[in-house]
Amino acid sequence: MKRMPRLSAPAAALAALAFSSLASAQGQPPLKVGLMLPYTGTYAALGNMIESGFKLYVQEQGGKLSGREIQYFKVDDESDPSKATDNVNKLIRRDNVDVLVGTVHSGVALAMAKAAKESNTLLIVPNAGADAITGAMCAPNIFRTSFSNWQPGYATGVVAAQKGYKRAMTITWNYAAGNETVKGFTEAFEKGGGKVIKDLTLPFPNVEFQALLTEIAAQKPDVVFAFFAGGGAVKFVKDYDAAGLRKTIPLYGSGFLTDGTLEAQGASAQGLPTTLHYADNLETPRNEAFRKNFALTYKANADVYAVQGYDAAQLLGAGLMAVKGDFKQRDQMLYAMGKTVIGSPRGKFAMSAAHNPVQDFYLREAKGVNNEYRSVAVKQLADPAKGCKLQ
Repeated sequence: MKRMPRLSAPAAALAALAFSSLASAQGQPPLKVGLMLPYTGTYAALGNMIESGFKLYVQEQGGKLSGREIQYFKVDDESDPSKATDNVNKLIRRDNVDVLVGTVHSGVALAMAKAAKESNTLLIVPNAGADAITGAMCAPNIFRTSFSNWQPGYATGVVAAQKGYKRAMTITWNYAAGNETVKGFTEAFEKGGGKVIKDLTLPFPNVEFQALLTEIAAQKPDVVFAFFAGGGAVKFVKDYDAAGLRKTIPLYGSGFLTDGTLEAQGASAQGLPTTLHYADNLETPRNEAFRKNFALTYKANADVYAVQGYDAAQLLGAGLMAVKGDFKQRDQMLYAMGKTVIGSPRGKFAMSAAHNPVQDFYLREAKGVNNEYRSVAVKQLADPAKGCKLQ
């Protein structure tokens, strides 16, 4: 009989440790992940993309993270802040989830963050950019894998000022995401020598834009900055074009104006410049592999929402790896999550002290059904995280 080679003492010890940690993880119950996302309404497509991205990463790891099986619990938040507290408590109290993942709407996410702080539940935000989540409401158990609202607005303001525009108008829904994104744009645009002459808003999710488009036509600014997403973005871009404004007043947007919406916007969106932390055609092995795998799995093209969901799972995986799947070692796990560098399809990013990504923002141009990379608008942009005491 052929003898197996004898391991050295250190190698044997490492093998035993690896086996024991794997056995320990395998002996534990599934990790309960609560997905609180919009599955109906304006943001339904966004919620589905986030879930798909998250599950793709888990699937790539063999369906487990550090040996822990994942059990999913889902709640449709309907993008309704008035229902948010009841909805998140279904996951925390009824389902006893270990991890919350959500959401898209900033108003809903603020309620999730409050509940997560009060219950000390780990929350990973895969989209909603409400500045307070990693600002005044920051906490050791709250992380974001997307952006703060300030970031894409600020990056677009930098680009518009560099283009030499002097007079701008902004238009958005009157809620946290819109107002904070516009604030970021205004800060950078005016720092660069421009002036925002008027901010236009309408209630979320109202899409009756005509009166506001008439006002833009009358004021004749050099440039318009818009923040809309999902179904509202589709209608706004089409209405702006139909009003004849694209021929005379350049339209710029946070990347959500055209992300996941280009096919529906059709010719009206072609050539639109936007700024975001992801571009469809980033020519990196990481992005190309991600997009290929996503397309094969879901028969659809990945977008920024899919990337953010994917990275939420990556971040959770990094924390679990640091504690060998033992979720009870929460302090060590959270520390590791804060210190990890994520190899994202968007490019590598680290967490700020407030647990918000420090990341490149790209100038993109809508071409066909892709938002194509044109240049780096701002390198490694960090949110100021005003009011966060973790810093």
